[in-house]
Amino acid sequence: MSHDGVAPRAVMRSVAFLSAGALAVPLLAGCSSEDPAGKPLAASDIGFADRSLVADGGTLRWAVDSVPDTLNTFQSDADATTTRVAQAVLPAMYRLDANGRPQLDADYLEKAEVVETEPRQVVLYKLNQQAVWSDGREIGAADFAAQWRALSGKDTAYWTARNAGYDRIEKIERGKNDLEVKVTFARPYADWKSLFSPLYPKDVMGTPDSFNDSARKKLKVTAGPFALEKVDRKDDEVTLARNPRWWGHPAKLNEIVLRAVPRDKRAAALAAGELDLAEIDPESVKRITVAAKGTRSATPLMGPGSNLSAADALRSWAVAKGTDEEAADDEISAREKQREEAAAYARQQQALRGFEVRRSLEPAYTQLALNGAEGPLADERVRRAVARAIDREALASAVLTPLGLPAEPVGSHLALSGQAAYADNSGALGGQDTAEAQALLADAGWVPGGPLKEEKKKGDKAAGSKGEKTAGSKGEKDSSDEEESEDGTYIVGEDDKAPREADKALREADREKKQDPRKHQESGDGSQHLAQDGKQYANKLTQGGAPGAYAPRGTAAPAGAAAGALAKDGKPLTLRFVLPSGPGSQTLRTVADRISGMLQKVGIRTEITKVADESYFKDHIASGQFDLALYSWPASAFPATDARPIYAKPVPAADGSLNVEQNYTRVGTDQVDQLFDQAVSTLDEDESRGLIRKADSRIWAAAGSIPLYQRPQLTAARTNIANAGAFGFQTPVFEDMGFLRKGAAHPSASPTEK
Repeated sequence: MSHDGVAPRAVMRSVAFLSAGALAVPLLAGCSSEDPAGKPLAASDIGFADRSLVADGGTLRWAVDSVPDTLNTFQSDADATTTRVAQAVLPAMYRLDANGRPQLDADYLEKAEVVETEPRQVVLYKLNQQAVWSDGREIGAADFAAQWRALSGKDTAYWTARNAGYDRIEKIERGKNDLEVKVTFARPYADWKSLFSPLYPKDVMGTPDSFNDSARKKLKVTAGPFALEKVDRKDDEVTLARNPRWWGHPAKLNEIVLRAVPRDKRAAALAAGELDLAEIDPESVKRITVAAKGTRSATPLMGPGSNLSAADALRSWAVAKGTDEEAADDEISAREKQREEAAAYARQQQALRGFEVRRSLEPAYTQLALNGAEGPLADERVRRAVARAIDREALASAVLTPLGLPAEPVGSHLALSGQAAYADNSGALGGQDTAEAQALLADAGWVPGGPLKEEKKKGDKAAGSKGEKTAGSKGEKDSSDEEESEDGTYIVGEDDKAPREADKALREADREKKQDPRKHQESGDGSQHLAQDGKQYANKLTQGGAPGAYAPRGTAAPAGAAAGALAKDGKPLTLRFVLPSGPGSQTLRTVADRISGMLQKVGIRTEITKVADESYFKDHIASGQFDLALYSWPASAFPATDARPIYAKPVPAADGSLNVEQNYTRVGTDQVDQLFDQAVSTLDEDESRGLIRKADSRIWAAAGSIPLYQRPQLTAARTNIANAGAFGFQTPVFEDMGFLRKGAAHPSASPTEK
């Protein structure tokens, strides 16, 4: 999981979006002579070094989110660590390059090509004659055939999560010799390069029992630069050891230990010498950046106690020096504990000087999902209004600019900049335009200042009783701009209680100042003199709000101020905005607050609810219990295959329910489905890319999903680690990873910088 939130697993990639057949779509960029795919927004940053500069031996301790429940990437509970292990120990016919495009892996393949198209598509694979499994057996047609039978979907005894592409194969047979594998397709398949990566041995794929159970916990037979040595669930580690039968460049490292460490504990684990490489959150980036500058401790704005205001410090001093002995003892103990924590933090900062931050962009993007199944967002005009109210450039800048990464919004649902299918098709929907958003809402019947019916929420007490909270009564005494309940729900876009309360606090502070000016005199060191009631006075300071935070009542609203709340049929336009609450989701919550502010300007209120990470997808997103949500999708080099289930039109299931696959927005069209079907069946690569871009334009126009920004990839690495870090699109080259030889120059970010 990335620092900016929860993301669906790549192996389950799928979603869908609603109709825009009547909407005009601009001419595709693919029709021009200039390639619209462009280049990746950020290059990989892996500390590149030639193999000759990398020492032989050593153990690389690499943080992961979890020890995988299964080592079979084709099962539903496979995760990112499953994929990482497979990349190191199993064959892949194709691997991704720095532009996110598939390239033949010469360690396994000499050649692969379509040799026939009529009457059937036939692909001929010519294997590297040195390629063998760790038990000495040659990799061959029997392994390809076993994987096809297991994943074709014809035998339901195999518990497979996906069979895309394999279900189009008619037969697999040996070619002219043992090094040739001939694959014949029953139907044309454009994404044939996605198949057999990874390739499991026939020992795993040969029977349902070995596929379903044996490969979950161990892989006895492998064929990569590393082999699986052990999975230690007690210590939360997976150990990969150098494969002595590997025929390619021998691995530089003796071992790679994948250690499960929570993201919020990785900085401490790095400082303690327990990790060498770890993806980290923005807060840890700040720590390592400060440490690298050579300071012995963090700035006053970092570490234990950095969140305390001047008023908090004054209150602490007052309590510690006060007459209440019990409270004073507690405060003194708390202050001593904080000093100890600060000292430990300073020691960690010193240890972090041996690390650096390697930065790129993940092959994944964060999007705003709009649930079009019911409520206001079932109306395409309202979805389009939401999209036109949002400033995607501002959101990308807020997340990426502070991290030193290019802040450019994502222009496609189906690929990222640099990938072959990429083109910025956002023009099919249009950019930020407040007036256009308001016009769309008015056309949909949402008008400002309409009468509101009294609505009793489920679980609310009767009107007037203690604990009642209503959303949207204009002028109501207890309403607020951001009113948060005990369950983490709060409304953005209600009336102006906050400015009123701030005005009241400022007037009280003014009155106190006139009555006792000594309370506001400053001493030479900047601290305020406290009278006998210092504790009470410090409390009042923190409750009064920040001077200057609000304009005096009656001040004219600035340009671009929020519009009045909208209503229709007696109901306010309020959207449920569901967010994960875990420590790694702070960026998502910040983005959500900004989006809520943007929507408020066109009269749309949001009800923000924070839920536990573990229930976010299952209980809210997948079940449709949201109007707005933020989550990420991985980019694929094969969007015709992998993206179709994400954007396919939901269809009724046999039991009467709606089969949405991973189309959590419930928005889709027959036209988009047809374009995907055509793209995946077209063997002309240029034509297939054109169809994908056309499908993306239709998806934009339907406004079920709004891509925002490519996710940051932030990796802490020891400064002497080579060929590992923020990989971006590129598949890691595990055999080249290692520690620099003594005296070797500091590695460059990527091969192009060498």
